[in-house]
Amino acid sequence: MKLTVHKDTSGIHISVSGHMYVEDASQLREKALEALGNDGKNVVVDLSGLEYIDSSGMGVLISIHKRCVQRGGGVTIRGLHGTVQELFELTRLTKVFTIS
Repeated sequence: MKLTVHKDTSGIHISVSGHMYVEDASQLREKALEALGNDGKNVVVDLSGLEYIDSSGMGVLISIHKRCVQRGGGVTIRGLHGTVQELFELTRLTKVFTIS
C-alpha cells in the first residue's frame, strides 16, 4: 500500500493506492489521526489507486468519519471504482460517506 497524507486550509487529504490489508490499516489510522490533531474535521480520501481494501481498512475509514462528524465535519471519498466501489455499495457505506 502507498499512502500520502497532507494538510492544508481546506482539511486533510489522504491518497491510498495498491492493496490495503489489516497491517496497512493501522498505518492509515495513525497517519490520519496525527493529521487530524485536535482541530481537524474535514478529510478527503482519494481511493482512485486502491485495488483492494479489507474490513479493517473499511473500519479505519469509518472511525475517521465518526471523529470528523463529532467535530462538525465529515469524510469525502473520491475515485471509487471496481471491487472497492462494489464493496462500498454492498456495505451501504455510499450512504455514510460523501462520494464524489
